[in-house]
Amino acid sequence: MRRIYTTVIGVLGLALLLPAAAPATLAEVGILPATTPATVASCPSTPCLAVSRTTGFQVKVGTAKNPLSAPRSGSVVAWTITLGKPSASQVKFFNSAEGGPSEAGIAILRAQKHTKLTYKLIASSPAIKLEPYFGKTAQFPLATTIPVKKGDIVALSVPTWAPALALGFGNDTSWRASRQKSQCTSTSSQTVQTSVGSSLQYFCLYQTARLTYSATLISTP
Repeated sequence: MRRIYTTVIGVLGLALLLPAAAPATLAEVGILPATTPATVASCPSTPCLAVSRTTGFQVKVGTAKNPLSAPRSGSVVAWTITLGKPSASQVKFFNSAEGGPSEAGIAILRAQKHTKLTYKLIASSPAIKLEPYFGKTAQFPLATTIPVKKGDIVALSVPTWAPALALGFGNDTSWRASRQKSQCTSTSSQTVQTSVGSSLQYFCLYQTARLTYSATLISTP
C-alpha cells in the first residue's frame, strides 16, 4: 500500500507545479454515498455469483447515473476492487468453469454516438491475479497512467472471473456487459473486449447488482 500512495502523491506533487489557472484535482470515480444493502461482494454466501468472461460497467446506482464516467479529462492512475471471499470449493468450480484463476483489469470505453449501446475500447490495463486479495479491498497503481476524456467510462475487464458483485439492490441499480443479446444468461463464451480501437455493443443489462470497483483519476480542467 505504501507504493500505491507514493504513486498518487507523486502525481499530486507534479500537479502542484501547474499554473494556478489549471489546478489538477484528484477524484475516485465510482465511489458513491453509502447505500443499502452495503456494497460487499456476494461470495462466499449462496449463491456465490461472479463477473465472468466479459467487460462491464455500472450504468446506475439508485439515482446516480453513469457513476464510472470520467467527470473531466485527465489520467487514471490507479484502480480499486472489493472482492468476496469464495470458499475453496467455489474457487475450484469457477477456475474450472470460467477459464482459469480469477483475474481482472480496467478498460477505458468511449460511447459511439451513432450506434446504440456501442463502445470503443480506448485503452486497457494489464490483468491482475486476484486470488491473493479475496476478502479484501485492494488498490492497484498503474505503471503507465491512462489518459481519458470527459465522459469516457472506466469498465472492469474480466477475462476469467472475479467475485466482484454486490447483490440485493433494487431495479434502479444495474450494470451492462459486452455480450450479445443471445448471451445474456450464459458465460460459456469469451466476450471480454480486448482489442484497442475495436467497438462492441453492450446489449446485456443486469439489474439489482453492483460491480465493486472504482478508479483514481487525476484531472485537469
